[in-house]
Amino acid sequence: MTEVVRVDPARPNLKDISRAADCLRRGGLVAFPTETVYGLGAHALDRAAVQRLFEAKGRPANDPLIVHISAFDQLAALVAALPEQAAPLAARFWPGPLTLVMRRAPSVPLEVTAGRDTVAVRVPAHPVAHALLLAASVPVAAPSANLFSRPSPTRAAHVLDDLDGRIDMLVDGGPTQVGVESTVLDLTVDPPAVLRPGAVSVEMLRTVVPAVRLPPSPPGGTRPTYVGDGEPMASPGLLSKHYAPRAPMTIYQGDPAAVRQALRAAAGEAIAAGQRVGVLATAEDAPMLNGVPVVIAELGSEDDVEAIAAGLYAALRQLDAAQVDTILMRDVSREEGLWRAVRDRIHRAATRVVSVS
Repeated sequence: MTEVVRVDPARPNLKDISRAADCLRRGGLVAFPTETVYGLGAHALDRAAVQRLFEAKGRPANDPLIVHISAFDQLAALVAALPEQAAPLAARFWPGPLTLVMRRAPSVPLEVTAGRDTVAVRVPAHPVAHALLLAASVPVAAPSANLFSRPSPTRAAHVLDDLDGRIDMLVDGGPTQVGVESTVLDLTVDPPAVLRPGAVSVEMLRTVVPAVRLPPSPPGGTRPTYVGDGEPMASPGLLSKHYAPRAPMTIYQGDPAAVRQALRAAAGEAIAAGQRVGVLATAEDAPMLNGVPVVIAELGSEDDVEAIAAGLYAALRQLDAAQVDTILMRDVSREEGLWRAVRDRIHRAATRVVSVS
């Protein structure tokens, strides 16, 4: 059984934090909240601990980890050289949901970096994560605290659903705030490139580094960038299928009125075939399903993208818990700000995308 320690998310008990920090220093695995999602922490410079982390998650070795530190001044020990953009970006966005990719120092094990010569680093803003990193006094590698490819955990219960008995401790600090993983910015290329969108949007990044670019869109612009099996990845979250519920998920895109009609028809056909249907719905979409016997996981209004991001993974897990056979969703084709991250996660979670004319 995994030991669960509950703390006040705003003022965590230092005695409990010290116990978790000691577990990390001794090579243990500790799940803890960040402002984005719950992370599964291991001493980043302890190869055996890092290998345990990969085993606990069932994570492939070609998927690198993000190293978490408590302050910018700890960065120099992890990187071969500081890029000129690192300091101004850190001054603006750290602590916070921004990960920077730089050339790694020899002290960082290759197990952390998927064998690449780069390392991804961030300073989380959550009080519990900050307290734990301060107490541990070591860099902590921490991917999301879930089984590989599953929706990331935004509540302690999600961590236990996936990893109970596989890890040593869980620090329960309540729900996370942002709900989607950090933005990843590659500083090893010129101009710097966003590898994974998050709450620190490209528009925000360009206020500090105007030349920041997004990766090229895949053909058709509807599916995320594909990374081949076994190929070392530059960043977490680049697989074309990730963050996925157990049931196959179909996204319908096109004119909203036509899509709602097609989605309702598809739900009726699946029900007639004996399937239990789940729908991931915004508040604007939910009324179209009146009278249709489906399981609805409501995300909130399209006018509140922060609430949608915060509740996305919990909604996917809600549909899993309801044991639906298929999941349907209308695509919300907005790309500005946090919407870019939300759509990225939704499309990676999906099995297929259907265009409705």
